[in-house]
Amino acid sequence: MMRAVFASRQSFLLWAILMMALSLMSGLALAEKFDVTSVAEKKVAQLPPGPLFWRIETFPTLANAQAVAGPTALAAEVVGKAWLFTLGPPGGASPGGTKVAEIGPVPPLSAPEYLLRINSAGGPPGVKTSVHMHPGSETFYILTGELTQRTPEGVKHVSAGQSMLGHPPETPMQVSSSGSSDLSALVMFVADATKPFSSPATMP
Repeated sequence: MMRAVFASRQSFLLWAILMMALSLMSGLALAEKFDVTSVAEKKVAQLPPGPLFWRIETFPTLANAQAVAGPTALAAEVVGKAWLFTLGPPGGASPGGTKVAEIGPVPPLSAPEYLLRINSAGGPPGVKTSVHMHPGSETFYILTGELTQRTPEGVKHVSAGQSMLGHPPETPMQVSSSGSSDLSALVMFVADATKPFSSPATMP
């Protein structure tokens, strides 16, 4: 009788341990998601004339970047560095900055008011966003890992040190971390400030 009770307790303990392990694994899977954090944004009444590019620069400090930020520029601290993101004509430079990239021309947009936003995005290999769209363009610069973007136009991949120009407004897309290491990306938006920033979409 005692042996049967002992065996029953052993079985219950094994079952409990198994359930805890499955719960932990499930929790870890849920925790691994495509992470998106807004690090800077502003609304502006108008954009500079002509073809526009995103210029990305680094500075010794965030205060240095903020001191030279123009009307369509945003300063932010991401991954331990001070950055300045400027939407404007190509070929520009900010005093004291080190140019990292210049990406454009950005798809044209006409709106009553414009939202400029910088996101920090990424996550472990395999995580992805839902299919969505924005009322403007979304431009990427990759710091680490690899990013894949799927749109009705096809699939594109970009790796560390590379950039991807945004699509026209209301383009359905899905973004994923597709490399062998964690993805870290800087994402630059120029969007219609009078519309929802992100909306669910379906891929044709």
